[in-house]
Amino acid sequence: MERSGTEERREETRFDGVVDSVRGSVIDVAFEQGLPPMRTLLYTGPDGAFVLEVAAHLNRNHVRCVALTSVAGLARGEVVTGEGETLQAPVGDELLGRVFNVFGNPIDGKDAPDLPRKPVYSEPAPLAERVAGEEFFSTGIKAIDLLAPLERGGKAGMFGGAGVGKTVVITELIHNMAGHHKGVSIFCGIGERCREGEELYRDMKDSGVMDSTVMVFGQMNEPPGARFRVALPALTMAEHFRDEDGRDVLLLVDNVFRFIQAGMELSGLMGRLPSRLGYQPTMATELAELEERISSSKRAAITSIQAVYVPADDLTDPSAVHTFAHLSASIVLSRKRAGEGLYPAVDPLQSTSRMLSAAIVGQKHYDVAREVQRTLASYEELKDIIAMLGLEELSREDRNTVYRARRIERFLTQPFFTTMHFTGKEGRMVTAEQTVEGCERILNDDFSDVPESALYMVGSIDDVEGGKTRHAVPDEIGESETAKDEA
Repeated sequence: MERSGTEERREETRFDGVVDSVRGSVIDVAFEQGLPPMRTLLYTGPDGAFVLEVAAHLNRNHVRCVALTSVAGLARGEVVTGEGETLQAPVGDELLGRVFNVFGNPIDGKDAPDLPRKPVYSEPAPLAERVAGEEFFSTGIKAIDLLAPLERGGKAGMFGGAGVGKTVVITELIHNMAGHHKGVSIFCGIGERCREGEELYRDMKDSGVMDSTVMVFGQMNEPPGARFRVALPALTMAEHFRDEDGRDVLLLVDNVFRFIQAGMELSGLMGRLPSRLGYQPTMATELAELEERISSSKRAAITSIQAVYVPADDLTDPSAVHTFAHLSASIVLSRKRAGEGLYPAVDPLQSTSRMLSAAIVGQKHYDVAREVQRTLASYEELKDIIAMLGLEELSREDRNTVYRARRIERFLTQPFFTTMHFTGKEGRMVTAEQTVEGCERILNDDFSDVPESALYMVGSIDDVEGGKTRHAVPDEIGESETAKDEA
């Protein structure tokens, strides 16, 4: 019986080898005739359960591979086979509401969807097809919309150390945007804890937003190869929705540092000399290959919000510095503000956005945001004097600045929908116009007779007016209730 052309091509591209050495997640494979191309998938172990990806050609007969699955029990001499295909991801509408792993296989206990697959390796959209947008992307979170507004079709990074609330802000953004975001949401968990992933899936299902969301996970207990590649299937799905369906995509990544960390682990195992602070010498290139695929085309936009863990809260760490370069907005979460209970712990002086321009957000928004930053910066400068000499030694003008700054700090806190079961406070979503109005009125001393606590964890300024208690204001502001609190 004659074989079909497809079968002949498969036999031509078939690669057979044997395992030559095993070092953790890095496997060397020997081939007698011809080497498989870079990024080719190879299979070994019982029923091909162990999946390897070609990462380097060592010589004429050996390749070095990265394991995408656990290789516990793999031994030298095991047979390795491959048919020349690379990593692929399913694409199509049936992805919505489902959870996948790095191979595009479902991990939510349901049957695999019957969908076409696309290779996960592709070039970024050509510059001629890209669109540079200047459209404001509202989040409903006061501190972000006022001081670091996001761009539709842009990339925003959320920087912070451990435990300052990056994942909480990401989940709140998912909740807030699901209601008015008409496109598709894709959540990519890189190095995600199983507990966090399960909680996020359950919360999104309960809130009814899972039907327009795809989740892709490379969990923390998986080998570094899987964590290093898991962002690519998510990007491939996002590009399909953007290019083929013309739908806007919201791509949420948690967390970019785990991607860099997985690359660092693999680089060390492969024997490459590290660069500064132990990072891989190819970090800038690997990060650029990932980030440059997130862009807007003439048909639709991919808007990305990414959490970035900052080791030891050091924003000069190479991982943070290289990530900064790709972003249109950088939201820095401060441990100091988190310790004071000011959530979300957005640092108003270090957070930046190229969207904060009068030509984009409007003159009023721009002026109020700059005045808020100036007031908070002046307060930071006065803190040392207050600590040494006391509030009473300041001039009247400086004391007024301190009172305004402390009220603005508290007004920029906000109860979240996703933390309602922890705080007992109902979540609030605030428009950018309401935030600008509230900060403007505080700067104009409209709330100088209101205790600071009345501005803490509220939504719009109307919430403060509804429940505020008036206090007589003494001639000397230093004797007011606020000053006593400060003392």
